[in-house]
Amino acid sequence: MTGADKVFAGNIPAIYEKYLVPMIFEPYAQDMAARVARLRPARILEIAAGTGVVTRAMTATLGPDAEIVATDLNQPMLDAAAERQEGRGNVTFRQADAQALPFEDQSFDAAVCQFGVMFFPDKAKCYREALRVLKPGGAYVFAVWDRIATNEFVTVANAALAKCLPGDPPKFMERAPHGYYDIEAITAEVRDAGFSKVDAETVDKVSRARSALDAATGYCQGNPLRNEIEARAPGQLQAVTESVAAALAAHFGQGPIEGRLRAHVFTATR
Repeated sequence: MTGADKVFAGNIPAIYEKYLVPMIFEPYAQDMAARVARLRPARILEIAAGTGVVTRAMTATLGPDAEIVATDLNQPMLDAAAERQEGRGNVTFRQADAQALPFEDQSFDAAVCQFGVMFFPDKAKCYREALRVLKPGGAYVFAVWDRIATNEFVTVANAALAKCLPGDPPKFMERAPHGYYDIEAITAEVRDAGFSKVDAETVDKVSRARSALDAATGYCQGNPLRNEIEARAPGQLQAVTESVAAALAAHFGQGPIEGRLRAHVFTATR
C-alpha cells in the first residue's frame, strides 16, 4: 500500500460513480444492505462510503427510522455521495479516518464497510476502532475482493496493462483492491481485535458493462490506478484505456459484456 493508493481526487469520483459503481459495486451493495437489515440496527456507521452506493441501498432497505452516518477519508467522494443521496433517508455524511473514528464508544448498533478495508494502512487498528464504537452485540459487516484471478474483467485489464507498460507494469490492482483476500488471516486479525465471533462467506456476482470501453474507462480512469498509468505514460491515458478496452472486447465480445466477480463478506460480532 502506498499513499497514492488512497487518493480519489479530480474527476476520479465522477468516473468511479459512472463506470465502476454499476459494474462492480452495485451488485454487492444490495447484498450488503440486506445483511445489515437482518441485524435490525437503529444506528449504523458506514466506513469508506465512497460515492454512496451502499448508503443508498441501505436507505431503501432499512427505511426512514434507521440513522446512517456515512464516512470516508476522501471528501470529494463524500461530496459525490451526498449529492446523489438527494436528501433521502436519515443520513449524515462526515469525513473520518477509519483509524481514528470521531465517535463515542458503543454508539452504533452496526458498522458496514464495502471494499474499503483493503485500503486501511493499519487494519488491526481499524478493526479495534470499529469494535470500540459498536454496542455490545453489535456487528461489523465488511467485504473484500478475492484475488484478481477470480474476477474476470480485472484479470484481463491487468494483463493488458502489463503489455502496454511492460517495463514497469502498474501494480495497484494487485496491491490494493485485490491484495487482501486470505479468509483465515483476516478472520484471525478480526478476532485479535476483540470481536467474539467472525463469519465469512464467499459471494459470487456478475459484473456487467455497456461496453468494453466503459469497463476499461472505469478501471483505468476511475480509481488511483490512473495515477500509476499517467506517471508511466504521460499524456497516454486515453490510448492506454483504449488498449485495455480492445483486450476486454477480444475476450468478452463487442457490445454489452459480462464477467464473474468474487468477494468475501465478513460479519464480525462484538
